[in-house]
Amino acid sequence: MAKTSYLIDLSCTTCGKHFPSNQPQTYCHDCNATLLANYDFTRLKQAVDRDQFRCRPKGMWRWYECLPVRKAHSIVTLGEGDTPLLRLTRLGHTLGLLNLYIKEEGINPTGSFKARGVACAVSKAQEHGITKLVIPSAGNAGGALAAYAAQAGMDALIYMPKSSPNSNISESIITGARVELVDGLIDQAGKLANLKTEQDGWFNMATFKEPYRVEGKKIMGYEIAESLGWRLPDVIIYPTGGGTGLGGMWKACQELASLSWLEERSMPRMMAVQAEGCAPVVKAFDSGVTFCEPWIDAQPIATGLCVPKSFADPLILRDIQESNGMAISVSDEEIRQWQGQLARTEGLFACPEGAATLAGLVKLIHQGSISKDETVVIFNTASGIKYN
Repeated sequence: MAKTSYLIDLSCTTCGKHFPSNQPQTYCHDCNATLLANYDFTRLKQAVDRDQFRCRPKGMWRWYECLPVRKAHSIVTLGEGDTPLLRLTRLGHTLGLLNLYIKEEGINPTGSFKARGVACAVSKAQEHGITKLVIPSAGNAGGALAAYAAQAGMDALIYMPKSSPNSNISESIITGARVELVDGLIDQAGKLANLKTEQDGWFNMATFKEPYRVEGKKIMGYEIAESLGWRLPDVIIYPTGGGTGLGGMWKACQELASLSWLEERSMPRMMAVQAEGCAPVVKAFDSGVTFCEPWIDAQPIATGLCVPKSFADPLILRDIQESNGMAISVSDEEIRQWQGQLARTEGLFACPEGAATLAGLVKLIHQGSISKDETVVIFNTASGIKYN
């Protein structure tokens, strides 16, 4: 197929200032805020019919027009995307839900949804001629960066907490990345990555500090809509650490509406799930404020949820509010309980972060926030095998 990205530019999520997309970008330093990509959807919907995408080879890059890479030869891919949307019939019956689904991201390359965002960001970095990439990671993002950097022939440096799963450390090392284990959490790793960028010019791939990881993640939303007959679910429940996935899917919902590809205009309620041991978004949401205070002494079992403060917390909170969604926390005990229940009932070995979405769903049902006839999508963001 002729590959044409309809990317226009990027804009700050706070002040609205525009930034050119033909040169490397990070974030708006005036506002200390995230940049998001803008596309010419007027031209795109005139040029491409939504049903064309189904006829293309499987994978995230079949949505090329809606992604930011302009040069096809710059694409770095290991076959990410097009993960199944599975109907949880038995578990849905147990919970009293008629239409319960799970998006199974554990079958992505490197075993997690991080492959999507990293594939997109590394591809754009290659298009810009960047060769040295650094990232702070609690585990899966580091493993993904190591793999995609290897595929692209780039250097990768990963700052990872010592508490990260051994599988993430091993996969990063074996694929050629330099791994620096850090005392502390992801925030300390982030400080070291920032320092490496400032002192030695490595390009920082940290969550929301570059604008393209969210573009890869948003394709999850496109795939869900396509799988449901170009309708969006009533509720999306997502594990929220850095927040790229939640922000990406809300961006996808808005883009699909702009493209007039949806059979119905109704938008999903975005439900953010965090661990009780690290719930800055929940605390801010419940307090009605627009930003998060750093969480002190974070210690959840779900390492991907151990983010004391996201760089883009105002954007995450805004997306939840705009969607009429909620933020909810679950305990480590609840995560373990529903991880086992999902495995025994549906045969899916979810990661702790994925099990957290199921635990959050149960709480939302008990609160009366979800009704039995609503279509609900929960997420398993990585294979549970990676955490053993």
